[in-house]
Amino acid sequence: MKLAQFSGKLAEHTIIPFGKRIYGQVALSNQNFVIQDVSEQDNYISCGFDVKSEIVVPIFKKGINIGQIDVDSHQRSPFTKKDEELLEYVCEKVAQLEIL
Repeated sequence: MKLAQFSGKLAEHTIIPFGKRIYGQVALSNQNFVIQDVSEQDNYISCGFDVKSEIVVPIFKKGINIGQIDVDSHQRSPFTKKDEELLEYVCEKVAQLEIL
């Protein structure tokens, strides 16, 4: 996978193998991944020292995982079920765009 459009600090890692890091796990599992404390994850490689939690939601177009939305937080345990549902909704809308 290739890191594309993003907002925030530049990431050290722009190419992420399937199965590696959280993005790669989501690419293989096709499931949301909510990490309330990244220090508890063996497969986590930080893009920044200030990241404490992360949520990753896949984008599906015609049943195929075409990308992901990833949100990092500088706080532990900030994400709620409503946050996850909102990102799922956003991913559905993004997948409907004609440019994809």
